[in-house]
Amino acid sequence: MNVFTDILANFALQVLFTVGMIVLFGVIIGLCNKLFYYNFGNYGRTVCYITGIIGTPLHECAHALFCLIFGHRIEEIKLFEIGSDDGTLGYVRHSYNRRNFYQRIGNFFIGVAPIVVISAVLFLIAWLLMPEFVAEISTSFAFDDFAANFGNVFKSSGVAIVAFFSRIVTWQWWVFVIVGMFLALHMTLSKADINGAASGLLFVLAVFLVVDTVLGIIGGSVISGFTRVVTAVGGYMLCIFVLALAISVIAVIISFVFRAVRR
Repeated sequence: MNVFTDILANFALQVLFTVGMIVLFGVIIGLCNKLFYYNFGNYGRTVCYITGIIGTPLHECAHALFCLIFGHRIEEIKLFEIGSDDGTLGYVRHSYNRRNFYQRIGNFFIGVAPIVVISAVLFLIAWLLMPEFVAEISTSFAFDDFAANFGNVFKSSGVAIVAFFSRIVTWQWWVFVIVGMFLALHMTLSKADINGAASGLLFVLAVFLVVDTVLGIIGGSVISGFTRVVTAVGGYMLCIFVLALAISVIAVIISFVFRAVRR
């Protein structure tokens, strides 16, 4: 494999297990949440308000946190409101210097912040309530070389799901699911969130490509080592996202039960 091919291969793996993973789970969880509210029909908006009491402030705080990290100026923030003309439950208005490369990169992370932050909070709650479960699934996703063990990703995901539902008889599991639904149901990105993330995506990809080009020129072992670090982080992200997705799926199942009973 020549240097150019090696750089592209490592670049693709890094993007797949970071940006690609965030986008994939963001889309799937967003679709689950949309289906959840759809199944509640005329009650969907009311349910959204109820769950939004907890979920929306965390959603907006996630945006605000990454605004601060990437040096954006927060112009206005509304953590939760009912009855807005456009149906918005909350928002963060921010500004930045378009000539500042770091702040342009920040647009991507600010846009997807609710997916990352709420998933991390769910993981933290799970750790507080079910530490043995979290230790078990964390171990199953801890690969030395995540890309080389890609085939085991599905196996590890299956192990995590089985381990999760095996604790259904405990009160900790039910507390986690109930609290988790209030949060996971508000991970969905708005159109403004998606547009903001898209405006920063090219800058994130450019950083990966520049770093990989430099490391690739230095040596194949160097860029491979960097890829192993990035994909290892991706492994932990996957562990967290699988847990968030499990909560979203449970919410969808509940919504189908409600829909069936209502009929």
